[in-house]
Amino acid sequence: MPGMSTPFTPDVVEAIKRHMNDDHADDALLIVRGLGGRPEATAARTSGVDAEAIEFVAVVGGEDVTVRVPWSTTLTERAQVRWEVVRLYREACAALGVPARGEH
Repeated sequence: MPGMSTPFTPDVVEAIKRHMNDDHADDALLIVRGLGGRPEATAARTSGVDAEAIEFVAVVGGEDVTVRVPWSTTLTERAQVRWEVVRLYREACAALGVPARGEH
């Protein structure tokens, strides 16, 4: 989209999306439900990453809905994405009252 700044090349965005969708699909759904304002979502996949937010396509009532969840800060490098996703995951678990991995 024009005007959207991103520190990430298309290759990097694709790699992040692939990793999220292959390895963290359940986390994406938790984030959409807990932080994306779509508690009724039944599925979610990562559709984009930029400096400001991570974007998902969530299935809500059988329809595809775009959900953007902002980072805590504007990102400048790829390494920050992992930390931010972990933070969003933990915040979403807390919001939903479900235990995060590694926390009992």
